[in-house]
Amino acid sequence: MKIRNRLTLLFTFISVSILIFFSVIIYFTAKKNRSKEFYELLTKEAITKFNLFVDAKVPPQILQNIYYNNSQIIDEVEVAIYDENYTLVYHDAIDIDFVKETRSMLDEIKVKGELKFYQDQWQVIGLKHKFKNKTYIITAAAYDQFGYKELHLLLKNSIFLIVISIFFIYLTGYYFVKRIFQPITEMTDNINEISANRLDYRLKINKNKDELTKLAQTFNQMLDRLENSFDSQKKFVSNISHEIRTPLAAIITEIEIALQRENTTEDYQTTLHKAWMDANKIVKLSNNLLDFAKASYDPSQIAFKPVRIDEILLDSCEQVKRINNNYRINLSFENEFHEENEIHVNGNEYLLKVAFANLIENGCKFSQDHKTQVSILVVNSKIEIRFKDEGIGISRQELKKIFKPFYRGNNKEWAQGSGIGLSLADKIIKLHGGEIIVSSKINLGTTFIVILSHL
Repeated sequence: MKIRNRLTLLFTFISVSILIFFSVIIYFTAKKNRSKEFYELLTKEAITKFNLFVDAKVPPQILQNIYYNNSQIIDEVEVAIYDENYTLVYHDAIDIDFVKETRSMLDEIKVKGELKFYQDQWQVIGLKHKFKNKTYIITAAAYDQFGYKELHLLLKNSIFLIVISIFFIYLTGYYFVKRIFQPITEMTDNINEISANRLDYRLKINKNKDELTKLAQTFNQMLDRLENSFDSQKKFVSNISHEIRTPLAAIITEIEIALQRENTTEDYQTTLHKAWMDANKIVKLSNNLLDFAKASYDPSQIAFKPVRIDEILLDSCEQVKRINNNYRINLSFENEFHEENEIHVNGNEYLLKVAFANLIENGCKFSQDHKTQVSILVVNSKIEIRFKDEGIGISRQELKKIFKPFYRGNNKEWAQGSGIGLSLADKIIKLHGGEIIVSSKINLGTTFIVILSHL
């Protein structure tokens, strides 16, 4: 069942339940008030007839004639009067005697002073009444035909109104629920128009600052992220294809040329050396891509533990030197640390080695002397690692783009690369809750500052 129908039925059920609840309260209140008012009427009739008979000395025959005549038209009150010896002194209709008073009933009336009860649907009241130092017992009984008729009419009208109300409440609920769900329906239709080829499509934002507007804004923000992710993925795949295709094409071309003619041993060696260099480019690119994928994982999926920054930097320096013996790296401490945990960070050893190695290699690669100065500085709860070179530098316009994957600026003619190293280092450092600050001047060098929190 649709939510719209469920809400309509729920609204109808709650509304009808409230209506029935108050109708029941009204009915039983009316029923109680009818009984109370009729007992009050019986009391007045009993006292009035007692005064007419005892005080005004109206003959019994006249009072009985009035009772018989009125009983033909309305439900007249039947009154009986007993003296203190329980002797019947007056009765409206002794031949009918609906109440049929007993000695025990009269005793109870005398003790309690008043007695009210139902006999069938007739209401009966018994009173102890004093007059001129004499005690009398009066009973009065009658059938409230008008009251019961009004009560029955109230019940009938209430049931009729409830039945009619169910129909109108359901229609009203359906109309308002439909109005409420109209924006959601439109939103659903708009979402159905979104596809991989139409990620630029956005939901319409209403001027009302309600929950649905917030939902639409959140959904549009998600689409922005998805669109950026898809665009990045397309560019990523395009760049990977280009980076891999170039060395592969070079290898194939070199092998084809070598196979088309007879070559000397030196020619073959030259061809193999070029193919080897191109194959190394592919391997390095593949390793960088794997490391880039690892750095993009959810932090909860990566193993972190306390590691020493100085040891990781030493391993990174050795790793870079193995790549190129001409690279020179100086590692130094700017200040002394008093406790061992000041040089420890909570991190992943492998990923930090990759980040540091990329930063060191970047400095060596773009310096004429192939030299990078690495220094460690402990400041309060932070560790600052500086990677400084005296290379060609980076322009101010390019500083904003150097951490984008596959981006290569004007320095691409200076040294070969894939454009992944710096973006990979930035991802890894951010994964560890740190940041990279870079400053550079053309032809004067570049400094990368990595800031991490120590234990």
